[in-house]
Amino acid sequence: MENKHKFQKNSKYYTISIYAIATVIISAILLKVIWHWAATIKSVERIIGMLMPFLIGLLIAYLMNPLVKGLDKKLFEKIFRIKNANVRKALSILISYIFVLGIIIVCISVIIPEIYSSLKNISSGVQDSYNKLIFFLEDFNKKYPDLDISYVTDVVKQNSSNIIDFVKGSLDKILPMLYNTSVSVISWVINIIIAIMVSCYMLIDKNRLLKNCKRFIYAFFKKEHADSFISTCGDCNRIFGGFLIGKTIDSTIIGFMCFLFMNILDLKYTMLISVIVGITNMIPYFGPFIGAVPGVLILLTVNWKYALIFGVLIFGLQQFDGLYLGPKILGDSTGLRPVWIIFAITVGGWLAGAIGMFLGVPIVAVIAFLTDRCIERKLSARKIDSDIL
Repeated sequence: MENKHKFQKNSKYYTISIYAIATVIISAILLKVIWHWAATIKSVERIIGMLMPFLIGLLIAYLMNPLVKGLDKKLFEKIFRIKNANVRKALSILISYIFVLGIIIVCISVIIPEIYSSLKNISSGVQDSYNKLIFFLEDFNKKYPDLDISYVTDVVKQNSSNIIDFVKGSLDKILPMLYNTSVSVISWVINIIIAIMVSCYMLIDKNRLLKNCKRFIYAFFKKEHADSFISTCGDCNRIFGGFLIGKTIDSTIIGFMCFLFMNILDLKYTMLISVIVGITNMIPYFGPFIGAVPGVLILLTVNWKYALIFGVLIFGLQQFDGLYLGPKILGDSTGLRPVWIIFAITVGGWLAGAIGMFLGVPIVAVIAFLTDRCIERKLSARKIDSDIL
């Protein structure tokens, strides 16, 4: 006689049980992470430190990929008409790394010594600048006795030593910091070598890696979901990578133009200030003004006329970049309105400083794109035309 009480599997309750167990496990893990937050942070730092060469290698490969692809398609395939794809890829990777490493070597051998020399000159010129300021105030007081600025003159005289000591002390801290940074860079040599090797292998095996990722996605998701996910990743990569690479090119051009015009105008500390302008220009909207402030302060130690000329130059470069160069290179790569760009810069700067101000814009652009696509799908599912809203 068949046992009526024999256990029978119920798919509905089985699924509920799996979800319940998974929820309990995930909740327990989250509670442990939050409760032991300091230990969690240390563990994360150790893991990131261990994976750092691979993360750097991934970043290098990501940044080098457009250059490698451009050399492959436009130079070796169209101009030199090399038919073997492997040969084209090998030559493209080799020339790309030689080009980039050449730029890095030039920066280390030319730009850094020039910046170091400029900082030393600024330190030695601080005393002369304050003497000129005091002489100017006294002379101004004699020419225009009706304008009583004796209080300002007394304040400058009384506090000049303190101000000079502060500026010199700051510069004295900067110079050893640059030296210590250079020394610490040497300790990164092994990691950088590993990262370069990893990036080379990633570029060589890029198609295979992408194919394996697609195989994994299609193996565990429905075809329509996998197609949508891959298409979305491609769009996100276009937004993020387009901004990152485009802004790098744009800032490099602006930095070079600043260096060229400063030399034409015979201004001082051209290399130091141009590097500052080029780096800060990576930050949208506020970057040129952030870079202008230290440049003006540095040139004030030489002559206020130099500072004024430099301010006009930066304003002209900012207008040229905002109205012509930026749109030509970047186009509408982010699709963000100005208020969202300002929001991204503000929040990114609060979370991660200058790097956050730069990366905040493409990250918010990707989030905005994903949100917009999700909303469009929800409206489409409800048969609501978003154009009429």
